Amino acid sequence: MSIEVNNESGYEVDEAEFAALGRYVLDALYVHPQSELAILFVGTDVMSELHVQWMDEPGPTDVLSFPMDELRPGAEGDDQEPGLLGDVVLCPEVAVAQAEVAGHTPVEEMLLLTTHGILHLLGYDHAEPEEEKEMFALQRKLLLTFLASR
Repeated sequence: MSIEVNNESGYEVDEAEFAALGRYVLDALYVHPQSELAILFVGTDVMSELHVQWMDEPGPTDVLSFPMDELRPGAEGDDQEPGLLGDVVLCPEVAVAQAEVAGHTPVEEMLLLTTHGILHLLGYDHAEPEEEKEMFALQRKLLLTFLASR
């Protein structure tokens, strides 16, 4: 599993922890071990530009996902194809503000957002209530089991 983590935000993050989370989520969902994922931390200015360019919405957002090869989760014993999963782009400044409101640490918020972004890359969505229920339950399970394994 190739997980590249780049921090261009100026906010200090433990890149190894986010790489470990990415590896954990992809392994748990039986994504081919030779697949690639990029996680990028950016400032509010870059995130605002991306948000306008790709979502046509002003201002920074917390996380954006940019899928590449449209990989999907597998199952144990499946013969999955390797590929380029895509990019998860996070804005720590937005995450810090959200963490304060949610009552948890900025790192917990960014780990949650990273998990959320990876699930989007794998085809999960939350536009409909049933999709939201499935995605958020899986997101919670993956994050809690990752944190418990640390």
